[in-house]
Amino acid sequence: MFLTIVKCQTIAIVLGYILDLIIGDPHWLYHPVQLIGRLITFLEKLLLKKDDKDETKYIKGAVLAVLVLFVTGAVVILFLAVFYNISIAAGCIAETIMCYQILAVKSLRVESMKVYTALKQEGIEQARIAVSMIVGRDTMQLDNHGVIRAAVETVAENTSDGVVAPLFYMLFFGAPGGFIYKAVNTMDSMIGYKNDKYMYFGRFAAKMDDVFNYIPARIGGCLMVVAAGAAQICEKLKGTDKIHYSIKNAWKIYKRDKKKHSSPNAAQTEAACAGALMVALSGDNYYFGRLVKKPQIGDDIRELETEDIKRSNLLLYITAFLMVVMVSVIRLVLLLQAGF
Repeated sequence: MFLTIVKCQTIAIVLGYILDLIIGDPHWLYHPVQLIGRLITFLEKLLLKKDDKDETKYIKGAVLAVLVLFVTGAVVILFLAVFYNISIAAGCIAETIMCYQILAVKSLRVESMKVYTALKQEGIEQARIAVSMIVGRDTMQLDNHGVIRAAVETVAENTSDGVVAPLFYMLFFGAPGGFIYKAVNTMDSMIGYKNDKYMYFGRFAAKMDDVFNYIPARIGGCLMVVAAGAAQICEKLKGTDKIHYSIKNAWKIYKRDKKKHSSPNAAQTEAACAGALMVALSGDNYYFGRLVKKPQIGDDIRELETEDIKRSNLLLYITAFLMVVMVSVIRLVLLLQAGF
């Protein structure tokens, strides 16, 4: 029975990935991650008090993180257990839908391409609005270069958080692993800020996110370097006059700049993407009116252009494909070794 479920999980991961490519993230469909967000908000209101001392805030934040992971994991496992108890087919279908809901390949492309379309057809004002929907920085003063850079960086960074990392945890635990990762990632995005309110309350969640992303981020960076090589070959086969991808530069910049971020993980795929496209990313940004200085990632061998949003999406898609293949092959090898 256990090996049968492992086989079903492998099928579910692949089918979930395909569903994500086809359907994406429909805005009319209530997403399970929103339920995780509501749980975090409820627990925050219950636990966090204004007069709490810093140490108390940290302990309460740790309690919140543990409770969110426990509830998320328990609900997903119980939900799947019900369906697998009905039949293997029902369990496989349920897990496929859940794996699909965890991934964000198409939604990343769709949201970033809204920025591309705005720049091409509607002008800088609409482009600023479009990019404000996918980044946390201030966008109303960005010029064309700043808007393009924000969109490309978002695709690069979220290739790890939205695709590679969930697949990494699905490799070991199926849909429950993917949802537990999404719970960690959601906590970090909601309370993992270094401000007066969350400096201590969200610290445990932020550190947990660093730990959970440590290996996937590095896998994602390496896979994106390989993706740069695949994209480079595609351009050569098309007979394109100018090559816009470089696997050699991707590897060079990845090795050099992958630690150029306050987070141990955030620059991994961004460095690979900057090197692959032969452009400069990151640098200073304004957040809530405050200038935050960041080091440049990559070399400006050429200027960023609107088409680089499309090119970053190609790197995203190839990286996602490579990760799905890697997860599937590892699972199949383990199944064969187990004599299934």
